[in-house]
Amino acid sequence: MRRKLFELCVLLMTVLQSGNLFAENHSTLSRYQEIPLIKKAVEEFIYSHTNSSSGEVQVEVGQIDQRITLPKCEKLTPFMPSGSRLWGKTSVGVRCDEQVSWTIYVQAEIKILANVLHVTQPVSRDHTISYGDVAFQTVNLAQMPEGVLTDYSQVVGKIAVTNMTMGQPLRQNMLRAPYVILRGQSVKLRVNGRGFSVSSEGHALSDASEGQVVQVRNPAGRIISGLARQNAIVEVNP
Repeated sequence: MRRKLFELCVLLMTVLQSGNLFAENHSTLSRYQEIPLIKKAVEEFIYSHTNSSSGEVQVEVGQIDQRITLPKCEKLTPFMPSGSRLWGKTSVGVRCDEQVSWTIYVQAEIKILANVLHVTQPVSRDHTISYGDVAFQTVNLAQMPEGVLTDYSQVVGKIAVTNMTMGQPLRQNMLRAPYVILRGQSVKLRVNGRGFSVSSEGHALSDASEGQVVQVRNPAGRIISGLARQNAIVEVNP
């Protein structure tokens, strides 16, 4: 009987010690900032400050060292460090400015998934792009060069300014608008003012697309600049 009573006392003391240890650990942990809350603050900050009009935004917040012990903060304030931007692989700061003050920097990767037009077959310089020359591919814009094109209206009917290989993403600097005026062509100079319009003839000194500035030599030999328009017209502002 005494032996059983002794064993029961030992068991009770063990349970009490375990409970006290758990309470002590819980109290210690409650004094420190929870790492998942920091990651959540970073993720919400990126989503709320990233323009989703270009495509689908995906955010992956990097791992934070679980051994870091930061005092608990009631209000986490994410911010962009100087020189960083919300694009591709980046860094987001999180600070606490309450009774305690600390700052941590968290790595993150931002993907913008969008449909970008790619060349479906080899294209030669001066070729007029048709629907059959291009197709959409879903890509991460953060890994693409600037100026990629995402709409058929930006491409079809334009002229290639360089040779292109199959699979290339189309960029603005690879295309130009068709010429509406050719070098040496006879053109009509049209000067429009308030309540009057004057026309004369001339010869274009260069090729020009719609709306581009083109120089024209008139019959008197004077060089005049104007905007190229359809039907061999050059508009001149008085």
